[in-house]
Amino acid sequence: MIELKHVERSYPAGPATSWVLRHIALTINQGEFVTIMGPSGAGKSTLLNVLALLDDGWLGEYWFEGTAVHKLGRRQRAELARERFGMVFQSYHLLDDLTVAENIELPLSYKNMPAQERQAKVADILDRFQMVAKKDLYPSQLSGGQQQLVGIARAVVHAPSLLLADEPTGNLHTAQAREIMQMFQELNRQGVTIIQVTHSEENARYSQRILELCDGWVTRDASIPTVEVCK
Repeated sequence: MIELKHVERSYPAGPATSWVLRHIALTINQGEFVTIMGPSGAGKSTLLNVLALLDDGWLGEYWFEGTAVHKLGRRQRAELARERFGMVFQSYHLLDDLTVAENIELPLSYKNMPAQERQAKVADILDRFQMVAKKDLYPSQLSGGQQQLVGIARAVVHAPSLLLADEPTGNLHTAQAREIMQMFQELNRQGVTIIQVTHSEENARYSQRILELCDGWVTRDASIPTVEVCK
């Protein structure tokens, strides 16, 4: 699904250059659940932003499902991300003046899709995430865990092939974090490829593979056994 070749990212630091990613060579297959870990400043979020096409200042080659992303223009990359990617943020990024249902519908509004079809998809995802009773509430009326569930529902409502998550449980207590990770694991079992950045060893156990970064270099790439979803 994804192949990176010699991907690098740097920023000017006065007369010098500060390298954040160095010679990243990486392959991620369809259906994998991958965790990116490492100390603060290791380049984790930068790598995730490159993968999510939120950063276009990198060098190297990026292939996604056979498409040479590094040869696409900014508008083409944005269109690819809207069509194929879902993004879950630590800070939720919900729109305060939209209801739960309206926040979830937002990615569908970018598609040439009739309103009735959009509403049907939102209804399906509300039922799937057991949030039908909260569809008319606003983000300020929800708990942190509920807001994150809305963020995940919004990220997957358009059936992305790739879900990217940046510290998705960083603001949640233990029970809420476990619920989110179990939801991720279930989505992965349904065929969604997931890449998450986390500091949590517990969250990492839900994935199948761990990448560790240090000073911009990949220092470990290891498969791990996954934990079972609690019944």
